[in-house]
Amino acid sequence: MRARHLLLLAGLLLASAAQAAGTDAWELPIATKTLDNGLTVVVSEDHSAPVVGVSVVYHVGMRLEPRDRTGFAHLFEHLMFEGTPNAKEGVFDRVISGGGGRNNGSTRPDFTNYIETAPVSALEPILWLEADRMKTLDFNPVTLKNQQDVVKEEIRVNVKNQPYGGFMWIDIGQQAFQKWENNHDGYGSFEDLETASLEDVAAFHRDYYGPNNAVLGIAGDVTPEQAFAMAEKYFGGIPARKTPAAPDYREGLNTEEKRVQQSDALAQVPAIAAAWKMPERGSQDQAPMAVLGALLANGDASRLYQGLVKGRELALNVESLYGLTSEWEYDGPTLFTVFALYKPTTDADAVLAAIDEEIARIEREGVDDATLARVKTAMLADWYDGLEMFLSRADTLAKLQTIWGDANVANQIPGWIEGVTSDDIRRVAATYLTDANRTVIDRKPAAMLQQQPAAPAAKN
Repeated sequence: MRARHLLLLAGLLLASAAQAAGTDAWELPIATKTLDNGLTVVVSEDHSAPVVGVSVVYHVGMRLEPRDRTGFAHLFEHLMFEGTPNAKEGVFDRVISGGGGRNNGSTRPDFTNYIETAPVSALEPILWLEADRMKTLDFNPVTLKNQQDVVKEEIRVNVKNQPYGGFMWIDIGQQAFQKWENNHDGYGSFEDLETASLEDVAAFHRDYYGPNNAVLGIAGDVTPEQAFAMAEKYFGGIPARKTPAAPDYREGLNTEEKRVQQSDALAQVPAIAAAWKMPERGSQDQAPMAVLGALLANGDASRLYQGLVKGRELALNVESLYGLTSEWEYDGPTLFTVFALYKPTTDADAVLAAIDEEIARIEREGVDDATLARVKTAMLADWYDGLEMFLSRADTLAKLQTIWGDANVANQIPGWIEGVTSDDIRRVAATYLTDANRTVIDRKPAAMLQQQPAAPAAKN
């Protein structure tokens, strides 16, 4: 969510694919080592281009930020680019861009990641910079105030001054989850952002930004032996730091549907977000739910697009999302959310009824072999495509190591997808996509709500 564009280097899409004998599977080369200070290093060697991707993932995100400091994990992500005693503000960007690279960072519920891509000749300077800001930052009132203002402006641009804002990923979570760790606004309130102090910042870095709470991912034109040696050289001397125990943020499925209506002064047409709590990470239902989500709402061939946009002509579009992350990269409660703009000539009840019809058909009939094969093929193509770029590969492996404790999950996910059956999809549809487990926000243009007739007065 940092306000920078990733301009990826030409040639990254040329990463080679080592084909497993007799199958279409791509077995990623993955080597892992944990340093004495607890830093886990994951390397994927690929010499198809003289380029590397680097990702440093810290196991801290919105779920673990302090109470009454909503948006703090995101604010801290910005502060990580504000310099250190050894590399003042601007040095990080100048060194990487001067070496032909690009960088960025983002904050999610369960992690914060910092990513770079550059020619392999810039790998050592990148690792020096990342290790330097893992040690400490230049904590001062000027940079704190500056980044507080930057984050507030980002909220204005992306939420407050945008039609629909973030209602399909911010507001829906606030309504669907019960525990504060899961339901507060990770973007942050202005009041909470302004009251963050230098002491808060220093304590957050001390508690969560130690090497033992981080994973370093490197993909591209480097051998594991070279990468491990560089990691030891630059990170090995950083002492481990005690990380606070995480609170219990687990939640079960919801047991009663919740519906909320909102007004939107900037929207031109109404919109709806319907969200269901997902299976727990690692459960037998996770992969079937991912395939079901793709069947329902991935692309123009999906059931909901064909049923709501093409068939019944109720909606203008259909999209889906998994909170702020993906169907494989969450470590606590998350949502499968369907978002649609719908025609002013209909209403939310009709849209929901149409969604329910498509879900009921899947529960009743399952999925035919040809459709299931098509959906799986599209999911696998997307998965492999996302791993071709060295930057994306390094980041994915680092995140999987952080969330699952095993970067080799990247090589298991295709098999999980392939193994999903029609009966699996029927089971998860009946278990998770229920009315009781559903939260709905109906977001209407303010002008539409003003035109609605007043409710009749109650009779005595």
